[in-house]
Amino acid sequence: MRKQIAAANWKMNLTLSQASDLLDEVLSKPRTLGKDQWVVFGVPFPYLPMAVEKIRGRANTAIAAQNCYTKKSGAYTGEVSVEMLKSVGVTHVIVGHSERREYFGESNAMLAEKLNLALESGLTPIFCCGEPLSIREAETQNAFVEKQLKESLYHLSSEQLLKIVIAYEPIWAIGTGKTASSAQAQEIQAYLRSALASQYGNEIANQVSILYGGSVKANNAVELFGCADVDGGLVGGASLNGVEFGAIIDGLKK
Repeated sequence: MRKQIAAANWKMNLTLSQASDLLDEVLSKPRTLGKDQWVVFGVPFPYLPMAVEKIRGRANTAIAAQNCYTKKSGAYTGEVSVEMLKSVGVTHVIVGHSERREYFGESNAMLAEKLNLALESGLTPIFCCGEPLSIREAETQNAFVEKQLKESLYHLSSEQLLKIVIAYEPIWAIGTGKTASSAQAQEIQAYLRSALASQYGNEIANQVSILYGGSVKANNAVELFGCADVDGGLVGGASLNGVEFGAIIDGLKK
């Protein structure tokens, strides 16, 4: 069975004390996760050691960095390497979020480098892909996201691909309150899986977890996660509310 994942992306929010309190709030509620169900918290760099300590010993719970650099080390002031992340106990890293692509000019080729380093270091990448509104309105979203996969992922072996989580995020729905309908989400995520199958075969493609990201909330999580090819969510704004994110976790497939 594919992993089902409720992943929080806090982005550039919260103070240290607020971050600590939010983790305590979410983690304090008893909940039983299935063996293939995971909760991942994507927290800002300064809070990673605190977050790692908070989840120590907890089953099926992980901490993700929100980014990494394309080099192992060196004179790159202000950047953070995968080796640094691994050394503080981080197990996951978000790669290629639309905000990184848009605001910081990260290309598909650059993201391929990040994926390579993350995999070499044993980190699990959460690779983001998705289209802006203009592409969706032109109805060319399938070709757009397949190009992202091709240029960032298709150099990987089947074994490497199975160590990656993909997060599809319609950029037009991130932080806007708009959400792709469950039918829209299922349609494109099924297409992504078919694109992977064309490259790697059905057996491999059917083992890759593909999350949906874009205004996931407690009131739509169950419907979205109920889609056959939606294996959970990458959650932004709603993950900053402990009650809301807890409900989203509870919305994973039963």
